[in-house]
Amino acid sequence: MSFASLKKSSGNFKQLAEALEKQSSPKTSNNTEDRFWKPEVDKAGNGYAVIRFLPAPEGEDLPWVRVFDHGFQGPGGWYIENSLTTVGKQDPVSEYNSKLWNSGVEANKEIARKQKRRLKYIANIVVVSDPKRPENEGQVFLYQFGKKIFDKITEAMNPAFEDETPLNPFDFWEGANFKLKIRQVEGYRNYDKSEFDSQTALLSGDDDALEGLWKTQHSLEEFVKPENFKSYDELKARLDKVLGVSTAAGMNAAAEEPAQQSFQPAFKSEPQKATATATAADVATSDDDDDTLSYFAQLAEDD
Repeated sequence: MSFASLKKSSGNFKQLAEALEKQSSPKTSNNTEDRFWKPEVDKAGNGYAVIRFLPAPEGEDLPWVRVFDHGFQGPGGWYIENSLTTVGKQDPVSEYNSKLWNSGVEANKEIARKQKRRLKYIANIVVVSDPKRPENEGQVFLYQFGKKIFDKITEAMNPAFEDETPLNPFDFWEGANFKLKIRQVEGYRNYDKSEFDSQTALLSGDDDALEGLWKTQHSLEEFVKPENFKSYDELKARLDKVLGVSTAAGMNAAAEEPAQQSFQPAFKSEPQKATATATAADVATSDDDDDTLSYFAQLAEDD
């Protein structure tokens, strides 16, 4: 898509709305970390910044990608890996969690809950205001966020009430800034007060400036290319090591004897109610893991 086509499509976000509906019903290397922006908080856990979500990068269709991963600790170390379910393939952790859940043993179900898939989204943003790090302002970054913030985007595009006008947050000309308001509530980061500002053109609608900004955006599709994920066998070998077993039979035995394991969740997550059945769709929805992902990933690499 050319910049001229991008501007021509301003105000028409039917394709994005369809993608939202579909999603409702990658492995990255360490040298990519400086491309990601992370909000900073004070000692009380509170933080504030203003960002603007950007359109799809040149040559790509959507302004976001959705990625599933797992983060937990077992007897053999940390398991911090993207899930193959992101690209529609079988994943060894999802399979193992199903065995745990279907065993009917409550202790096994608790283990499965702790190591369930984590859902994250990645999008391009420009930082409008960053009081903690003003040098970031005006710069384009990748931003990783969770379901709560994505729900804010969904609500803006599909408002619940008739007196509310649908808004495409990713539009240069008819979008809106996003006021990120972070609080610490009962030990977890809370984004409930975050909100979109009134509709306004980015950079005063200056097409030359907007096109220059657009051309600096980062690729999103690389995070969901199947070739950028570890193979099933690689992930299975890592899982076996973390579980302290070396065969499928050993995994089955571990599922039958949960008391011999000592798992700890790598990420904080909101309390989850037990579901009636075990499915690979069980997803941790916490946004409170931006600052812990890199730390735990490093622990896994140091094993």
